[in-house]
This record gives sequence, C-alpha cells and structure tokens, in this order.
Amino acid sequence: MTERAVLAGGCFWGMQDLIRKLPGVVSTRVGYTGGDVPNATYRNHGTHAEGIEIIFDPETISYRRILEFFFQIHDPTTRNRQGNDIGSSYRSAIYYVDDEQRRIAEDTIADVDASGLWPGKVVTEVEPVGDFWEAEPEHQDYLERYPDGYTCHFPRPNWVLPRRKAAE
Repeated sequence: MTERAVLAGGCFWGMQDLIRKLPGVVSTRVGYTGGDVPNATYRNHGTHAEGIEIIFDPETISYRRILEFFFQIHDPTTRNRQGNDIGSSYRSAIYYVDDEQRRIAEDTIADVDASGLWPGKVVTEVEPVGDFWEAEPEHQDYLERYPDGYTCHFPRPNWVLPRRKAAE
C-alpha cells in the first residue's frame, strides 16, 4: 500500500532529482498545484506553485522523514523565492491529503522553527491538496536527462532536525 505526498519548494527539477533517490519513494512527477488555473501548463499556470507529487511506501519511509528531507534541501524561510527563482511559483508549501499529514506537517514545521537550523521562521504554507496538473514531458526527470542542468536544491551536510521538547 502506497501513500501520496504533494510538496512545493522552488523549481521542481531539483526537488524531484533529490527526493526520487530516497529509499521508499516509489515514483515522482512534477507539476503545478495550489492555484487557480485548470489544466495548468508551464506557460499558463496562474497562481499554481511548481510542485512534486511523491508516491511512497510508508513501510520504508515515513511522511515525517520526507518532510525532514524537504526542509533540508530548500530554504523554507524565503517567501515566494528559492535561490535565484523569484515569484509565487517558487513558494514553499505542503499540500496535505488528510488530517494526519496536516498534523505531521505542522509538527515538523514547529520542530524546524525551534531548531534554529534556518536563519528565520518557516513561511511554508500548509494547505489541503487540490488539483495536481502534470507538467510537460520536458520537465519530468529533467536533471536525469541533463545532469548539469539548473538547480538550486542540495542536501545540507550534517543537517539533522531535532525534535523540540514538548511544552511542560
């Protein structure tokens, strides 16, 4: 039995390239989500973010672990920006599929804020999942086809998210 996660954290090429390599990730596809345009495309995606849909095996990798990696490979403290990419298409967002994912997302964000690993507070949106419009074929698996292609995502070495202490 697999589960689904939908995330946005800047240009979808770099996100897909790193997340697909996690043990337990069954498949990924990039697309447009969290916005207002039906049948979104690269040239016409309205208020959608560039996102990634992740199908994963929860017996091998937890949703929490996926979110921890998500916060390790992009800067969740820059609103509508990731590196050189600026605009709402590049916002940080978690689109939850059920209340349990929402709870885990909020808990993980609280841990990131408490950790001090980032210089500011997390601005990642947490919203219910909506339509996911698959991006054009040339955007799928982009960095596998163009290994030297553009990305602003990378794992930060020694970045380990501690869990905050529960309030006394």
